Amino acid sequence: MNVLAIGCHPDDVEIACSGTLLKCAARGDKVTVCHVANGNMGHVIIQPDELREMRIAEAKKAGSIAGFEVLTLDVGDLLPNAADKKQRDALIEVIRYAKPDFIITHSPVDYMTDHLEVQKLVFDASFSCSCPHYGSGEAANIVPIFYMDTLAGVNFVPTEYVDISDVIETKIEMLECHESQLKWMRDHDHIDFADFVRTCSKYRGLQCGVDYAEGFTQAAVWPRMKPYRLLP
Repeated sequence: MNVLAIGCHPDDVEIACSGTLLKCAARGDKVTVCHVANGNMGHVIIQPDELREMRIAEAKKAGSIAGFEVLTLDVGDLLPNAADKKQRDALIEVIRYAKPDFIITHSPVDYMTDHLEVQKLVFDASFSCSCPHYGSGEAANIVPIFYMDTLAGVNFVPTEYVDISDVIETKIEMLECHESQLKWMRDHDHIDFADFVRTCSKYRGLQCGVDYAEGFTQAAVWPRMKPYRLLP
C-alpha cells in the first residue's frame, strides 16, 4: 500500500503518528510524509528565514531514518488556509503524486488554528483530487482519512490503536532530529518534549493493553469507509 501522512509543521508527524508509519514501512508500504508549513515561526531567537531552512532539513533527516519520502508545501507558519486555492492545488498535486491508499492527518479537535486549517485542507484536497477535469495529473481515488492524536491527547478519544512498542525508540530518535525545537524546550522551558511524547504513547498503550501505542479516529463519511483494516 501507499501511505500519505500530512502534518502541519515539520515535527507533527513524528509526535503523533511516526510509530504507525514505521509499522507501515515494516510491512512493505511506501510512506510519504508532507508538512504544509515550514516551521519558520517556531523559535524565539532564530529568525524565520534561517529557521525555515533548519526545520525543513530536520524533517528530511528524520524521514531518512525510516526511509520515508519527505515533502513540504513550504507555507509560512500561521498562514495555512483551507480556503486558499493555491494551497489546495499544491496539496492536490502531492496526493496525486503519492497515490495513497489512506491518509493520516490532524484531528478536527486539535488545539491550534494551523492544525485545524491543515485538517480541512486535507479533507477538501483529497476529494477535489478525484475530479479528472480539475488541475493536471491523473485523478486520485477518494481514500480513508485517519486523524492522529491531539497534543497530550486532550479531547481525543481513539477508536483505533496501533501497537508501536517495538518501534518506540526509533520514533523518539526521529523526534530528536528536530533539534531546533527540542533543545530550546529543554534549555529554556525546562520541558523534555521527547519524554512528553513517550509518556503520551505509554498512556495510549495502557488504554489498549500494550507498552506503547498511537491512537486514531477515522473520517466516518461516504465513500471513505472500508470493510477491512488499513492501519498496521
